[in-house]
Amino acid sequence: MSSADLWQNKDRAQEALNQVKSVEESIGFLLGSESEVLKLTEEYKFLQGIPEEERDIDWRINYNEFQDELRKIFDLLSKKQSLLLFNGLHDQNDAVISIQSGAGGTDAQDWADMLLKMYLKYIEKKDFVVNIIDKTPGKEAGIKSVEIQVKGPFAYGYFRGEHGVHRLVRISPFNSGGSRETSFAFVEVVPFITDIPLEIQENDLKIETFRAGGPGGQHVNTTSSAVRITHSPSGIVVVCQNERSQMQNKLLAMEVLKAKLLKRKEEADKENLLSLRGERKDAAWGNQIRSYVLQPYTLVKDHRTNFSTSQVDKVLSGDLDELINSYLNWENQQKD
Repeated sequence: MSSADLWQNKDRAQEALNQVKSVEESIGFLLGSESEVLKLTEEYKFLQGIPEEERDIDWRINYNEFQDELRKIFDLLSKKQSLLLFNGLHDQNDAVISIQSGAGGTDAQDWADMLLKMYLKYIEKKDFVVNIIDKTPGKEAGIKSVEIQVKGPFAYGYFRGEHGVHRLVRISPFNSGGSRETSFAFVEVVPFITDIPLEIQENDLKIETFRAGGPGGQHVNTTSSAVRITHSPSGIVVVCQNERSQMQNKLLAMEVLKAKLLKRKEEADKENLLSLRGERKDAAWGNQIRSYVLQPYTLVKDHRTNFSTSQVDKVLSGDLDELINSYLNWENQQKD
């Protein structure tokens, strides 16, 4: 924050301010919790110090109030416990989440849209900020793909465990026969990092512009402000059409492209290390990380952690903390 050239780059300055705010909030929470625990400790010693024969109704009332306060502080600490698990290199960064419909036709496109709504509800609960970078609607229903940027403390830390294939089993609303269908959607999560030390050759890029807009009418942009960037060596394609100008869309698309290239490099390095150790896991499209079953019973199961819950409606309404915390705890156990 004391850097003389901090404000020469507004995005970098804002990122620094967000980091300071996050650290200050964490320190404030820890100091406040420590103070509350010390107060409760003294209160407990006082209540226990009163002989049993002198413990009247007032003592019982005070003891019940003490227990209520103790439960509150434990509940608050358990909710913040996930912060201790954010020890990844980029956990404190913002996140870019991409959702692509997979096998399952219209059902899969509807499933991709359901996943988007689930994440948007979770983002709202966390008081994060979301920016829709690109969205391609399906022909009949749902979405073919969507890419969003999530801004908030430890956004990538919360969402990185969502990376992978998500499987849905339900009675299809698009099938007149009422048959049970299985649909797939792929979720990609990368950290959003500014000033990535990654050089990209200009001749490796194919940059196209087109008109941004939705289904039609007044929302269609009359200028070619949307940008599509294709990185030929990797095959990665990034589209950005939500910003106001072509330049802004291009800058954001380049940032997202760099983030995806960095993620791919880190995954390749990790795979090489695992192969040297004699362990190799197939990260193919068909290997779902989580299943959501709506029929003939209700169940959400994470196949990595074996955590499961029958509260499917709650999960699809953005209640993801248990799933996310179970993944973070499982991941840290794997490191041990």
